[in-house]
Formats: sequence, structure tokens, C-alpha cells
Amino acid sequence: MTEVPEHGTVPPHCSFSCVMGGRPLALGGLSAMRLYWGAVIRSALAVVIFIGLYVSVAWKTSRPMDTRDIEQGSRSWLLTSQISNSLPLNVTIELILGVFLPEKKYLTVGLSSVKRKREGYLMETLRSIFSQSTKQELSEMVVVVFLADFDKDWVYATAQEISASFNDHVTQGQLLVAHVSRDFYPPLTGLKRNFNDAPDRVTYRSKQNVDYSYLVHLSANLSQYYLMLEDDVLCSKRFLSSIRQHVLQMGSKRWTTLEFSKLGYIGKLYHSSDLPLLARFLYLFYQEMPCDFLLTHFRTLLMQDKVIRMKPSLFQHIGKFSSFQGTYNKLKDEDFQEEPSDNPPATVVTNIVAYAKHPPENAYSQGTDFFWGKSPKKGDYLLVVFQTPLFLSRVSVKTGEEQKDILQSATLLVGHRGPDSHSKCSDFHSLGSFQAGRFEMEDLNQEVKSTVTCLKIEVTEEQRDWVKIPNIQDCE
Repeated sequence: MTEVPEHGTVPPHCSFSCVMGGRPLALGGLSAMRLYWGAVIRSALAVVIFIGLYVSVAWKTSRPMDTRDIEQGSRSWLLTSQISNSLPLNVTIELILGVFLPEKKYLTVGLSSVKRKREGYLMETLRSIFSQSTKQELSEMVVVVFLADFDKDWVYATAQEISASFNDHVTQGQLLVAHVSRDFYPPLTGLKRNFNDAPDRVTYRSKQNVDYSYLVHLSANLSQYYLMLEDDVLCSKRFLSSIRQHVLQMGSKRWTTLEFSKLGYIGKLYHSSDLPLLARFLYLFYQEMPCDFLLTHFRTLLMQDKVIRMKPSLFQHIGKFSSFQGTYNKLKDEDFQEEPSDNPPATVVTNIVAYAKHPPENAYSQGTDFFWGKSPKKGDYLLVVFQTPLFLSRVSVKTGEEQKDILQSATLLVGHRGPDSHSKCSDFHSLGSFQAGRFEMEDLNQEVKSTVTCLKIEVTEEQRDWVKIPNIQDCE
């Protein structure tokens, strides 16, 4: 029997940038538009056809299992039911640990995991999810772990370890652990070698798509929103509250996917109402391309043509070794902050000429947009004026994106202004210079022991390149 390679983190070649935001590269004029919309319509028709199919689904559910249950092999009992919006196949999902609660939660956090050739990170990831959440947040959340390896000894040993470490969350319905037998997977060998991938990589990424399809399908009716993570991440504190705030800020704007990390399939948020369609989509095209390619196409099919990425990132990749062949993996998200905070209310002004719809306040809002300024000169500035004087404990400023449009030479200063609201900032104190377009300082209250009213970025050398400032964050 052919051994299926393990999966987990996204292969190095799987990145959103490879797809150019989900659009094909421009071929010029009307022909490019015809090709693009032709592809969209063909894909949409295929999905619609398969949505129309209805086949019954056999689910396995279980009572909560303790350590003795797992050791003695008392797996679960079958419950067969007719499920609307079912996948276009027969699949038995075995719920190894946990109980379904009658009420829907705010957020489902889903992650898929397999046995790795080297060190594993699943338990550390689960500890981070639960420890970084408040009691109230946990009451609004359910975590679904899909143990996707075909080695059943590993599956039940891992379930036993999860049960021993997180039994309270299991019994309270905050943690579900599930598995699907190899018998319910489509062919995983002899598949199309799109992108000229080696056969073992094609098997790896194709199985990963099916894993995610089953995970998403299981999670479809548990909550209002669904968050996809990988099994080797750390979470920021109170990430659910941060996600809720960003969702509220979106207001009535239509969206399919909000991204809270720029890496792989980490921190991607969906409406749970879209999950049945997403599950079908991943299954239908499982052998065509890697998962994040498919997810980009899914987003554009639902008419979100641009990435909506929130900052700072709420999740950090910690895996040192890939689940595919155990190769070294050093991916890190430099926008991650373990303790994100709301910036204090302030006014932002600059004498750098802003481009189009990218005003200076975008640099401070922590939203999806950024300030974009034209070729700054020596002495130019961007000034943040706080509504009330405050003590700053730390400050972080990032400029540029992918090593482009960085601020090449600048200093960061703090200052004061008089009690009159019309007073200008003065008495500036330099905190230091930018390094490679960034400035970071912790324990700022050790450097500046009084309150400050102004935070100023001052350009020290003229540059021809424009400057992009996506994120200024300060914390009291």
C-alpha cells in the first residue's frame, strides 16, 4: 500500500502571491477579460452542478471519552442521518472526543494535524488557543481538531494525550476531535502533475485539500464564523475579541475571507454559511492545485477580488520542520504581535504628499489600508497627536511592504504641547533611528518617564522611492 506523505504547513511554493490576487496575469485588453471571466464562469458552473447533488451522509458521533475508553478501544457509536447541504459523496466522520452543544457559538477554530517525521506542535498550539483566551471568550468558541493521519495508532494515542491535557474543555463542549478513515478518501496516487510537482508532493497537497474539506464540512453548523489555523501556531492574547472588533469594523461591506496572518492557511476567517460551499469546492478540485491557490479562487468566485488582511497579525507560525518530508521551515510573520492593543485616540498629520486614497490616518488605524506618500524629503514628517497626554510603554512602526517603499532614513521622536488645543508640539526627544524601515522599542517608560502628547516620524535623508506606512502601534 502506498504510504501517504504527511501534511500540515503549506508547501513553500504555496503562497497567495503566486496567484496574483486570484487574477490571471494580464494578457492585454479584451482578450484577457474574456479569458478571466470564462474561467470564472466555468468554475462557478461546475460548483453549482455539484451543489445540486444530494447524497446521504453517515456521521459517527460519540459520548465524551475518557482515557479508559481510548485505551480499551471503545471508539464511538454510529448515528446515521440525512444531512441537507451534504458533500457529494458518502463519508463517515468519527467524533473521537467531545460533544456537540445545541447552541451555536460565535467562532469555530479548526485545525488539521498529522503525524510528523520530526517534532510535533499540536499540543503547544492547543495550549496557546486556550491560554490566550478569557473564560468569556472560551464560552463563545469551539475548537475542532481533525486528526487526518491514516495511522490509527497515532490517531488514538494523540486523542488520549489531548483528553489527558484538555479534559475540561472536552467535557464542556469547547473541544472536538474527529477522524475520517482512509476508506472515504478519493484516489491519492496517479493524480495530475499540475505545476510539474513530484508525485509525492501531488499526493501530499491533494490529501491536504480533502482533509480541509472534511474539517470544514464538520464545522459548518457550529458557529457564526469559522477560523482556519494550522497545527503549529501561537495565538495573540484575546484573539477572539480582536477578530470580533475587525468584523464589526467591516460593517455592511461584503467579504468572503478576512486574513489575520499572511502565512499559509493560518488565520483565515469565513462566514460559517459559506462552509458547505467551501467544503465542496476543496473536494471537487482537490487534485488541481495547492490549498491556498484554491482558496484564492474561492474568494474571487464569491466576488471578493482583493485580499483583506488585518494588522497586526494575530497568529505566528512556530513550526521549525515541515510536515511534508520534515524539511526545515523558517517561515515567520513579522506583523505578529502577542499583545495587540487599540491605539489611543489621536490625530495624524503629515507634510508628505499622499497618493490617491491613502491618507496619513491609515498608518494609525490598524485596519487593512496604509499611508502611501510620494518621495519624502529631508525634514518631512508624519505626526501623531494624542487627544490626552499619556505614558507610552512601547511603540512599533513598520514601513514598506515586501522590501519596497520603505522609509530609508528617519528618526522617531516624542514631544509635548501646551494645554491650549491650538498649541504646537515641541520639546522633542529622540528615541532612535529606523533600521531597515522599522522601529521597535519596548519598555519605553524606562526611557521617557513623563507623559507625552506627540509622536513624530522625521525623515533624515531625501529618497526617490515613495514610502508606505501600514502600521504604527503604540501602547499605554
